[in-house]
Amino acid sequence: MNYAHDHTRAEKLLLEASRVFNSTLEYEELIERVLRLIIAAAGSEAALVFRVDHERTDMKVRFMNSSDFEMKHFFREVGGGVVGWVTNHREPVIIHDASTDQRVDLEIGRLGGVEMKSLISVPLIGKGQMIGVIEAINKQEGQFTEADVDVLIGLANQIAVAMDNAHLYRQVRREAREKDLLFEIGKQLSSSLGVDEVLRMILDSLKEAVDFDAGGVFLIAPETGNLQTLSTTGYASEHGPDVQLKVGQGIVGSAAKSGEPIIVKDVTQDDRYVNSRDATRSEIAVPITLDNRTIGVINLESDRLNAYGRHNLSLMSAFASQAAVSIERARLHEQLIAGQKLKEQLSIAREIQESFLPRVHPDIPGYDLYGRNIPSFEVGGDYYDFIKIVEGQYGIAIGDVSGKGIPASLIMASFRASLIAEIRNNYALRTICRKVNNLLCESVRPGSFVTAVYGVLDSKNHVFTFANCGHCLPILLRSDGNVEYLREGGPLFGVTPEAKYEERPVYINPGDIIYLYTDGISEVFDRDDEELGLDRLTDIVCENRERPSAEILDAVYLAARQFASPEHVFDDLTMIVVKRLD
Repeated sequence: MNYAHDHTRAEKLLLEASRVFNSTLEYEELIERVLRLIIAAAGSEAALVFRVDHERTDMKVRFMNSSDFEMKHFFREVGGGVVGWVTNHREPVIIHDASTDQRVDLEIGRLGGVEMKSLISVPLIGKGQMIGVIEAINKQEGQFTEADVDVLIGLANQIAVAMDNAHLYRQVRREAREKDLLFEIGKQLSSSLGVDEVLRMILDSLKEAVDFDAGGVFLIAPETGNLQTLSTTGYASEHGPDVQLKVGQGIVGSAAKSGEPIIVKDVTQDDRYVNSRDATRSEIAVPITLDNRTIGVINLESDRLNAYGRHNLSLMSAFASQAAVSIERARLHEQLIAGQKLKEQLSIAREIQESFLPRVHPDIPGYDLYGRNIPSFEVGGDYYDFIKIVEGQYGIAIGDVSGKGIPASLIMASFRASLIAEIRNNYALRTICRKVNNLLCESVRPGSFVTAVYGVLDSKNHVFTFANCGHCLPILLRSDGNVEYLREGGPLFGVTPEAKYEERPVYINPGDIIYLYTDGISEVFDRDDEELGLDRLTDIVCENRERPSAEILDAVYLAARQFASPEHVFDDLTMIVVKRLD
């Protein structure tokens, strides 16, 4: 054996290694050079490098074949094969027949594209710590010798130092990049005011820092308390934005319930996993918390086993903290916009509703007519009108639609249009009421209805003919002090198709008063939860009977306000007074 030649060769390799390893701090570039150097030093067909990662339970093996010198990487079970044996025993090994040694993981050769026949495996030890393994596979000429082992051991020391330095450099640079990324993401998220946009940005930004094959941002819906995902990537369409989970269900739901992150190295071994894609092997779920309450979860899935570790968790937790503020701000902004839109819609609806009310009160000789609508804070369904039919005859209508808000105002508009149309086509009140009822039965949804009184005042003959359609009882206050309540008519509108209605005429004497109203007046409650009611209302009208119609309405309204408890929420108040002058 030519020891001088081997010694000279080893020195040259060590010098070459020193030059090569000092020329770069890029980790992947360094590993590629290490693999090339191992192949050259050992005269092997292939080589591999494994670096110990204490955060992982599997081994990431980097492999190079001398046929193409392309670096591949794949994962093997930790502790398996000769690599695992050397890692555990921290001593080199030379194997001349790989087919007979049970320690050899032949699958590594298959994955690398070679048939494993012989190998040398050497531990990488830096600062007394086991940091990895290098391996030369298949001697191209002859057999591996102890001299090859010595050469690789000599290289291993330099390789260990170089890998440690490159790893440290990569880690520092990665942390700096992640800080910059978090800063940039924070700026971007703070500039976005839409929840959907924020959620999409979260996933897009995470892709720059964490490797994943599918992901989603789940938010807890305030209305249901369930988790709903509004932004996903990597899932089939059926598992996309419509996925909903209860808190506590699945890995995502478990993270939301506990408020603690969850890392699952193998989803097939975790009963909590909800199978949303067959390729998923590992998963990480990090709660999004704000003011010690969980508002959502960021969930990432990988096709690799044990894809996520403590570093991913630390980064995602920092990311989730930024995302929480942005999501909450975006939600509040959307609520503000929705509130403004609703306010605008209510304002428009109120304007439309007010346009249906009489702009002027009719000037009828011998009569004092006045109507008033006092709206509540919401758009309501109250309505009153004075409708000229022919000379000396006026239609008088008052109505109240069930419900509140824009739906009620729309039904009221439909009722008004139907009433006016039928008034123009028919003269008999019973026919008008029947047709209006049928139209509303066809157009309103179940549960909606209209109560109304419609009558015609014949000012020449002093007759008021009316039909009460399920409405509050109008008060007829006679000049002699007697009181009548106008009951005749039929059922409320919009419930019973082809309902029958009757009409009744009453003679109006000088000084008689007809008072019509909606239940916003009669159903006012005091501190003792007593209702103003029909009797009190009648007394208030009687007490103010000598006053003009407008002042009677003012007096009723004032009395209702004084009667009501401070906590009472007023409905729309609508009233009409028809008073025959002496």
